[in-house]
Amino acid sequence: MTTAMTRNSTTPIARYASRPTPRVKLSEQRIAIQHPDVETGERLLAEALGAVDQDALHGILKQLMKASVILRKPDEDNLAFMISMMKSIAPRDSLEAMLTAQMVSVHVATMRFTCRLAFAEALPEQEGISRILTRLARSFTAQMEALNRHRGNGDRQITVQNLSVQDGGSAIVGNVTQQANLIAAEPGTATDAGPTAAIQGATA
Repeated sequence: MTTAMTRNSTTPIARYASRPTPRVKLSEQRIAIQHPDVETGERLLAEALGAVDQDALHGILKQLMKASVILRKPDEDNLAFMISMMKSIAPRDSLEAMLTAQMVSVHVATMRFTCRLAFAEALPEQEGISRILTRLARSFTAQMEALNRHRGNGDRQITVQNLSVQDGGSAIVGNVTQQANLIAAEPGTATDAGPTAAIQGATA
């Protein structure tokens, strides 16, 4: 059965579809980029995966190929899926390229163990697989948080201006986190910051 999908021009799917990425083909454990022009194909794929040069591109593809293994053999469909997921995350530099490669690899491993859990009958086997799944899920969450922090989505600065300090009070100048405890200033411990101070805080 074929299902028709309508794609809005503003959706990420349509945006990436407008810039097709060459597919890869595995032949005797070798990766071939399918494009009429080899250099153009490598450039398009490198842009999609955040690879800065040919060495980085070939390295990432080889690592993804090894992570795509099913029954001890690299799987072309699995590799194509991993490349597509990396492309959708759109790594912007080498650090993001390495991190997203790890993320898709962890996801693939998670789904493999999920399948194994579905077929596990003995309780000890179920418990062992469940522990592995828990670790993989935590790793994936940590990787997402690391990517957000690297992109600046996890750090938000708070600036307070024109802060007045009354006699007997004190102002704290420096980094203030949301997890910080409330500090009560004792009378007579005012700082030399003056009547106007800026407090900048960044969430951890």
